[in-house]
Amino acid sequence: MSIALVIYIVESQIPVLFPGIKLGLANIISLAALILLGWKDALLIMLLRTLLGSIFGGSMSAFMFSIAGGLLSNIVMIILYKNFKNSMSLWTVSICGAIFHNIGQLLVASFVVQDLRIYIYLPILLISAVLTGYFIGLCTKFLTTHLDKVPILKEVTSKHS
Repeated sequence: MSIALVIYIVESQIPVLFPGIKLGLANIISLAALILLGWKDALLIMLLRTLLGSIFGGSMSAFMFSIAGGLLSNIVMIILYKNFKNSMSLWTVSICGAIFHNIGQLLVASFVVQDLRIYIYLPILLISAVLTGYFIGLCTKFLTTHLDKVPILKEVTSKHS
């Protein structure tokens, strides 16, 4: 969880090119937790990372956007991974998570600004979600493949399989 939090805080300091678009590097840890530890730990990591990240480096509005996107994306990734892990690639699961993260954030934004025209921004967010989701999925695959070789983690992950 602490690794995800540090990545989240460091990434929040990187300037964004477009509002609401960033890599989401901390999601590598959440997705790896889903694979290696199970859905409960993955969800707990996302919840704690979002809460503590907002306390240490954000605001209440940042928390609202992050928690909505995080919950929606994690629920989608959990469902997809649990039901389709043998037939769906990890980057596809990650892309779907990124898409639903953006949808969750847009739901909050439309509520805050009281204007459905905010959804005009959706095509740009979807393109970024495909790109960033693919990248996060590849990084997670690389990480889990190599973490699976660490002897102490084999014990932990075998209990969750």
